[in-house]
Amino acid sequence: MAFINYSTREINCKIVYYGPGLCGKTTNLQFIYRSTAPEQKGKLISLATETERTLFFDFLPLALGDIKGFRVRFHLYTVPGQVFYAASRKLILKGVDGVVFVADSQIERMDANIESLEDLKINLAEYGFELEKLPFTIQYNKRDLPNVVPVEEMQRVLNPDNVPWYEAVATEGKGVFETLKDVGKQVLKELKKNY
Repeated sequence: MAFINYSTREINCKIVYYGPGLCGKTTNLQFIYRSTAPEQKGKLISLATETERTLFFDFLPLALGDIKGFRVRFHLYTVPGQVFYAASRKLILKGVDGVVFVADSQIERMDANIESLEDLKINLAEYGFELEKLPFTIQYNKRDLPNVVPVEEMQRVLNPDNVPWYEAVATEGKGVFETLKDVGKQVLKELKKNY
């Protein structure tokens, strides 16, 4: 879970953006990165595969304050969504503190959303985590497209536990920071319980 660096007095937390291929995980992180002041972020690292990118950067949200004199730094990751990158997705989840599931709102992508959410639960279980016990937020992305599933149906299928959720158009930044703030607050709440 969270890594404490006593020399810099920082608590490092890992937030992973999970979801099917091309659902908008990378777009979310790119928007956050572009919209964040230089002093609040580290370098954006992109690990390109043949068909998709996995992104990573650390992010210091100044407005969230500290915990017992330690600043909190978030490390944001995306996972490759393509089915054949299963090992990479599992590895990136190691030590996760919070998860954002980015669902593609297009009708033809619902099966991929369901499969990806099941994959997330299986991979977390292999590390001894239960999704229901982790800070977890769902983002319904691509709401600007004409062929989207109604939110009520997405909720019924993907969010039976009614965890926090947001509608988004990541290409325009709509819902992007709201999603991040929500999962960030959940992570901080868990940290405060444990430290």
